[in-house]
Amino acid sequence: MDRPPAIALLGLGEAGAEIARDLVALGADVRGYDPRVAPPPGVLPRTDEAAAVADADLVLSVNSAADAPVALRNALPRLQPGAIWADLNTAAPRVKRDLAATLADRGVPVADVALLGTVPGRGLRTPMLVSGDGARRYAQVLAGFGVTVDVLDGPAGAAISRKLLRSVFWKGVAAAVVEAVQGAEAAGVGDWLRRDIAAELDRFAATDLEVFLTTSREHARRRTAEMAAAAQQLADLGVPARVAAAARDQLAALADEATPGEDGGGS
Repeated sequence: MDRPPAIALLGLGEAGAEIARDLVALGADVRGYDPRVAPPPGVLPRTDEAAAVADADLVLSVNSAADAPVALRNALPRLQPGAIWADLNTAAPRVKRDLAATLADRGVPVADVALLGTVPGRGLRTPMLVSGDGARRYAQVLAGFGVTVDVLDGPAGAAISRKLLRSVFWKGVAAAVVEAVQGAEAAGVGDWLRRDIAAELDRFAATDLEVFLTTSREHARRRTAEMAAAAQQLADLGVPARVAAAARDQLAALADEATPGEDGGGS
């Protein structure tokens, strides 16, 4: 391709606008559409999704999981065969597979792009994992602008599946910290718990992963009672015990699966 690739941005909110600005700064030919906000400087404005993708070699759908199918449906009338449809939304794998199925007979390969970090402050430097039949072409286009993308062999849905499984851990940890600190502040020991959590996070090692998996099952029955008490304490403090209650219920399920005599001592 002698000319720079034409890139369409569908969705120019916080993430989409930052990616668009980076592409413009790198000399890309960018056009965009968002029903709620105007495009940033350097992005050619378009009146709707179909107009935005009409002359695009690469389409970046950066709106929301709910809006992703709508954006594709609205773009279809003028989406050209040979263009790459890249969905950067944090949607369920099923949504990504449905997008790929919709485009399967139209000559439009799909790149399922999982953004493995927050886009604000990083833009195109945000780590990306991409799968689908358009993954390698997506990576090649961005490589022309000096952007590195990790390509995962597999269909659309494979990349976002890994991100969401990772999110269960990271967002779960964050939710547990929020709930624990809210409870500690209500109990008047917020500073102490903040220091204690920070020290615990500081000492984590890779071996702790297997310890968590093993001891959660070995001590499930006793820990169920412990987390029931923790949930009750939070309730008494006026703090909703969402994470503590979920941990209690998970441990109870593990206890039901355990063989007799498995629940020994330990923390």
